This record gives sequence, structure tokens and C-alpha cells, in this order.
Amino acid sequence: MKLIAVLCTSLLMSCIAADNGDNSQIRTPDGYALIWSDEFDQDGRVNEKYWEYEEGFVRNEELQWYHRDNVYIKGGILVFEGRREQIENPNFDPNSRNWRRNREFAEYTSGLIKTRDRFSFQYGIMEVRARIDPRKGSWPAIWTLGVDRGWPSGGEVDVMEYYRIDGVPSILANAAWDVNNNYNPKWYSEVIPFLYFLEKDPNWAKEFHIWKMDWTEDYIRIYLDDELLNEIDLNETINYDGFNPFRQPHYILLNLAIGSNGGDPSETDFPILYEVDYVRVFQKIE
Repeated sequence: MKLIAVLCTSLLMSCIAADNGDNSQIRTPDGYALIWSDEFDQDGRVNEKYWEYEEGFVRNEELQWYHRDNVYIKGGILVFEGRREQIENPNFDPNSRNWRRNREFAEYTSGLIKTRDRFSFQYGIMEVRARIDPRKGSWPAIWTLGVDRGWPSGGEVDVMEYYRIDGVPSILANAAWDVNNNYNPKWYSEVIPFLYFLEKDPNWAKEFHIWKMDWTEDYIRIYLDDELLNEIDLNETINYDGFNPFRQPHYILLNLAIGSNGGDPSETDFPILYEVDYVRVFQKIE
């Protein structure tokens, strides 16, 4: 697997290669250096030095049970495979009011990986080349969370989400932070109907696309195939206590959720696939 980590400081740049993979074909933005990359070049499981799996029922009352077997690398592509299959919930409690415990079974499985406690970055450019499945029930995402403080005080950036709003398939680019300390965050979102992309290219969903986050001390700009989707002014993203969650390091999450905002998957043919070609992070050379 071609995994590259490069540590940069304002006084010195040192390069530590996690593998001998050739990164000469990686297009690096002018004035930037590659500081971290996963090219997913070796079949099998992801490298757990770089990624952590989530397991079980986790958030948003989604239908899927996250399982590491649903995340694998094949032919140089990281695959998240959403499956319709019944999994027994080992935490089942029929008397619980918690949705994670009062479901006896999961009827779907999928996967999520994240770089928490393994890699984080503050400012720079993150690029992810991916292909999404737009069918009903699919909710893929590329996102980041702050390393300090819980959600939403730590901040969330959704470089890509795809789901349905009032039944309309949409691509979203968002940021969220904590303005009232009651788990009801402030969202700064752009919602683009999926039809906008299909009208430009009827084969859009069959192709890979590049999502990019350009992050400085002053703004976060989110692009899709070099088209600006959203710009967040970081002078405005202040939590209720004065903390700015986007002026701290963030870690990366990739996942495919099933159901909830993604819509009812009961009539969808499975599997649903979400595929990622690479994840790259660049920072300015100083």
C-alpha cells in the first residue's frame, strides 16, 4: 500500500515515507507539499496504523450496523459495501429507550473508517477522488471532526454528503459548530440538487470525481471537480464560549450510511457501493 506521511514545520521540512511507493504522479498544488496520503494500492483491509473502524449502531438512527468486513481495498480502490443482511445486535435490551440497544437486529450493514488518534491536520488542502452510488437509501460522506471537544463543539466539516432532502437527491457541502451548548449546532450549508450534475453529464454517477477542501485560518472552501460549492468564513464560526473549532486540527472520516437521510432502501437492489481512489492532504511550504 502506498502510504506517505510527510511532516512539515516552518523551519524545516522532513519527509518520512511509510512505504516505498512512488508518489511522483501525484499532482501537488503550487506552493504546497504532500503531508499525508493513502492511495489504496494493496488489496485487502485498510492499514490500521492510519485508519480506525467504527462498529455497530453509531449515529442518526441510521439503519446500518457498521462492520469492518464491509470496508476493503480491491484493484486499487477502497470500497464501502452496503449490504442487506440481518445482524444480531449483541447490545439488545428490549426495555431500553436507546435506539442503539432496543433494536434486536440490524437489517443492513456498511462501513466507516476514520483517522482519529492516527492522523490530523490543521489548514491545507484535502483531496478525495471518489464515486458515489445515488440510489435510494445511500448516504456516503467525506467529513472531518475536530480533535479537541466533542460534537458539535469540536466542529464538523462535510466535504461531501449525498442524501435526499424532501425527497430530492442532493449533494451537500457543510460546516457545523456549537452556538448554544444544547446539541443543536449552527449549520452553514450549500445544497445542490443532484439533477444539476446529471444535466451536465448523464453519466456523472458512473464516474469518479474529486472533492476538495481548501482550508486556511480565514476560510474553508469546498470544491467538486474544481467548482466551488461552499465558502465558510472562519471569522464567524465561533462557539458559544468563544472557541473556534476550525482553528484546531481535524481528523478525517469516510463512510457509507444506509437509510435515515439517505431514504428508504427497502426497494433498492443491494449491494450499494461507495468507492474511494485516494485521500491526499497538502500543506503550504514555509
